[in-house]
Amino acid sequence: MKRSLRSQLLAQRRALSHDSWCAYSHSAQLNLLSLHEYAQAECIALYAPAHNETDTALILEAAFQTGKRVLYPAVCGHRMVFRRVERVEELLEGAFGILEPCPTGTDHQADEADLIVVPGVAFDLSGHRIGYGKGFYDRFLHHPGRRAHLVGLCHDFQLTEGAIPADIHDIPMEIIVSDKRIIRILH
Repeated sequence: MKRSLRSQLLAQRRALSHDSWCAYSHSAQLNLLSLHEYAQAECIALYAPAHNETDTALILEAAFQTGKRVLYPAVCGHRMVFRRVERVEELLEGAFGILEPCPTGTDHQADEADLIVVPGVAFDLSGHRIGYGKGFYDRFLHHPGRRAHLVGLCHDFQLTEGAIPADIHDIPMEIIVSDKRIIRILH
């Protein structure tokens, strides 16, 4: 089920027109910026979008304007680390063609962020997600000291009514934000 849902939603996401992607991304980012958890966060972890994932540029700009520390993921072999970004120009093409912070930065762990924005291919209403299947985020989020709020950011069509099968290592989101709604999950 995960594989077919992943294929279907990736195809739907890749088929988005640029105008639709911009409009959906803008609305989703405004919804995220309205969260109390975002306002309270001193350090946030974002991602650079790939394959029409919901954009995060507006969130990055707002974070810089309000003095928040911002972390972005970088893939190092079979693991993912986060590094601080102080200017958008510090993001360079890295693994899988996705923008990443330069490799000379200090590695940060999941326990250092107050809010982590997580991309996904699909999310269900219980906070479970389907990523690309490599497990980078799940391994990173398993840090024992992590206290960050986990926010899944997506286009509304990526939300499934049915349950996504969750494995023991899958970490559910606390909040899912789309262009149309904010869903708070009680765990």
